[in-house]
Amino acid sequence: MRTVQGKTVFDGVAVGRILFFGKKQETVKRERIENAEEEKKRLMEALDVSLDQLTVLYEKALKEVGEANAAIFEIHQMMLQDGDYLDAISNMIVSQKVNAEFAVATTGDHFSQMFASMEDEYMKARAADVKDISERLIRVLMGSAEQEVTSQDSVIIIAEDLAPSETIQLDKSKVKAFVTRLGSMNSHTAILARTMNIPALIGVEIDADWDGLMGAVDGSSSSLFIEPEEEILERLDQKKKQQEEMKEMLFELKGKESVTKDGRKINLYANIGNIGDAGAALMNDAEGIGLFRSEFLYLEQDHYPTEEEQLKAYKTVAETMAGKKVIIRTLDIGADKQVDYFEMEKEENPAMGYRAIRICLDRTEVFKTQLRALFRASVYGNIAIMYPMIISLDEVRQIKIIVEEVKKELLEAGIEFGEVEQGIMIETPAAAMISDLLAREVDFFSIGTNDLTQYTLAIDRQNPKLDAFYDSHHEAVLRLIEMVVKNGHKEGIWTGICGELAADTTLTERFLEMGVDELSVSPTFILGVRKAIRNCDLSQI
Repeated sequence: MRTVQGKTVFDGVAVGRILFFGKKQETVKRERIENAEEEKKRLMEALDVSLDQLTVLYEKALKEVGEANAAIFEIHQMMLQDGDYLDAISNMIVSQKVNAEFAVATTGDHFSQMFASMEDEYMKARAADVKDISERLIRVLMGSAEQEVTSQDSVIIIAEDLAPSETIQLDKSKVKAFVTRLGSMNSHTAILARTMNIPALIGVEIDADWDGLMGAVDGSSSSLFIEPEEEILERLDQKKKQQEEMKEMLFELKGKESVTKDGRKINLYANIGNIGDAGAALMNDAEGIGLFRSEFLYLEQDHYPTEEEQLKAYKTVAETMAGKKVIIRTLDIGADKQVDYFEMEKEENPAMGYRAIRICLDRTEVFKTQLRALFRASVYGNIAIMYPMIISLDEVRQIKIIVEEVKKELLEAGIEFGEVEQGIMIETPAAAMISDLLAREVDFFSIGTNDLTQYTLAIDRQNPKLDAFYDSHHEAVLRLIEMVVKNGHKEGIWTGICGELAADTTLTERFLEMGVDELSVSPTFILGVRKAIRNCDLSQI
């Protein structure tokens, strides 16, 4: 038996045969061509096929893992259609009289190296995306198929790395776990693994010779066992039974209140990325929706979604939740969520650039269209509106002016709308530091701990080199959260947490000690967090 250590992306136990998932390396040869126009035609046909493949992947991901996780395939589509990238390939075909495969491979290498050499970590991460889209184009040009899981039995997949496109294509019924050497805790693939509930390890020094051997993954100890001994298998079997028992115990919490032992009620809501996720929220007994990411409406379209298109979506969720609170976040694109028809310029550091509320306050007609749809939808349920990436009082006051203009327009048109709670996301240190002032302007705060942690620690959470430094439990982050809660309560408004930290049950008691009123988590985490809440006794503190 051999034991190899890694890092756990998603906890769980898995035992099965190992399948080495090696990328087939296509041998691309330089060939001289006579007809450059014919070769460019081949390139464009391959481009169309590649874009169709990515559309299929996006739709599959949308159904299985939600809009936020599916967005990577739209990013790949946009990169494939990038003018500079395509021009470089076409120019090489014409000027050097070479075959399209060679031109794509060479251009892909150049662009990948260019991104990898940039100082900005977000842009560095795009190097892997360029490589991925170039390999896809080459496969189509050469008529090669992508690798699939063909085993009749369930397997543990090991690989150097898994691109999101490879992960989403895995037949979940045949995959027990996956283990990779590369990847980061916050990569797209890691997020997909957590969403798909597949036990996963990264940072493992893999060996292709393990193919076909028995393997066992223990997420709690971040271990991969090769040809595990009987004692290890018995221990893991016992651990798996305990996990199943825990699931059954959590199921018994459905229908019960999220209330501490000393009687304090906490609102336990769900984060959702599209209309379909509302069903998962109800199935897991969410008491409301704490974060509905409205940008899926923009990412799925090739045009600005109309007021009627948006109204239909918001109305559907409001009616589905049958009177439970639905907090809808206004448009939050930018950074890694790009939309072609917005025609935004490239930025050196998009995570800190033109995004979210900054776009809305700049393109007020786009913002007003969404606000009109939201206010109109409010008559069909308990809708609240939340504005992202706030850094100043001036932004909130600008929003209020625009909201009043929208209400006036609806009144003059004789269109019915309801009174709507309006709050802001606290996800920048700036907003946290002036939360005492902001609290006087809004109805509630919702703390986005993902970005708040990233910006507070000055760490790009997509950069695997920084995993050791990314500490979501950092005292600076926790103190900012406590400050925001206290400042909110002083002005009589409620404060919640909608970032991933809300699902961290090791912090549940501390959050309740701070006075947090609401926790919003992915639907699958709701019952686990409810259990943690019900185990808290704040009277003993």
